Amino acid sequence: MLLSDFNYDLPPELIAKWPAPSRDAARMLVLDRTSGSVADRHFSALPELLRGDELVIVNDARVIPARLFAYRRGVHAAVAGHTGSRGFLSASIEVLLTRRRGPELWEALVRPGRKVTNGERLYFEGSSLEAEVVDRGAFGLRTLHFSGVPDLLVEIDRIGHVPLPPYLDRADEPADRERYQTIFAANPGAVAAPTAALHFTPAILDRIRARDVELRSLTLDVGLGTFQPLHTKTIEDHKMHSEAYEIPEGTAVAIAQARRAKRPLLAVGTTVVRALEDAAAKGGGEVRAGRAEADLFIRPGYRFVVVDQLLTNFHLPGSTLLILVSAFAGTEAVLNAYRHAVAERYRFYSYGDCSLIR
Repeated sequence: MLLSDFNYDLPPELIAKWPAPSRDAARMLVLDRTSGSVADRHFSALPELLRGDELVIVNDARVIPARLFAYRRGVHAAVAGHTGSRGFLSASIEVLLTRRRGPELWEALVRPGRKVTNGERLYFEGSSLEAEVVDRGAFGLRTLHFSGVPDLLVEIDRIGHVPLPPYLDRADEPADRERYQTIFAANPGAVAAPTAALHFTPAILDRIRARDVELRSLTLDVGLGTFQPLHTKTIEDHKMHSEAYEIPEGTAVAIAQARRAKRPLLAVGTTVVRALEDAAAKGGGEVRAGRAEADLFIRPGYRFVVVDQLLTNFHLPGSTLLILVSAFAGTEAVLNAYRHAVAERYRFYSYGDCSLIR
């Protein structure tokens, strides 16, 4: 399959650069994956659209402010306000954390990173935090070992910036700390939000539970690999980056019970789909509790084992996420739905509207 088969035209003004005034104010396109028909609704109508016996799975990953600014030792001006005595430091370097490898070890994109070599130390403005470059990869990717602070995540939370997607084309604002975080966020480590869940509010949850819908969670640390553009002409040649996930025992039991009772499973977001289907592939068709690495590339022709319904935002042309949604509902039906959403002036991407596919 050609990458060009998964493109659509999107006017730039339909990219939602800021969130809606309230979380549940999003519009929701409902797509019937059997008939291909679409209907225009609002997310606030979701509880009444459910059958009442669904098992809903959400991703409870918490986004960390993973965009940091550092300096190399150099011959430029001293950094005003920098703690400690480190002599003269270079111009600012952006460090974007992408994947946690250990308590103090992270992969990160370093820009500009051409001169940042193995063994070099980076110093972070307004902090005693330091990082040593212990490995160097392609395209600015570095592995950093952090030191100098008693609790790395606490310090990152203090000095870091919200890692907004580049297509928003703006700096993060104080409000993004709350709005680029779902109400389910509990386990820190993600560097991008599971955006389909951004629409939920406590009131919506109360209405869902009042209909006897069961809600469970898993954790997938959303990394930049999820959003990495494809650089191959055919999608089969693309290699997915793996992402760590954990499925609690209670969630695994609930999934097994729902499947035995033939109750539908609604996945909130493509990250949930990927974790569940990867777990089923590794478990011989069964979703088992525990930690693993999702390396499954879901594309048209894939046979879904666990997920019956999907709530998701709108995704970039030619992205692995759009390809996953196309595998779930059919490429033609999905692209027709996207063209409808464009014509109806839906808001796209992370802070935009959503779709319910069933």
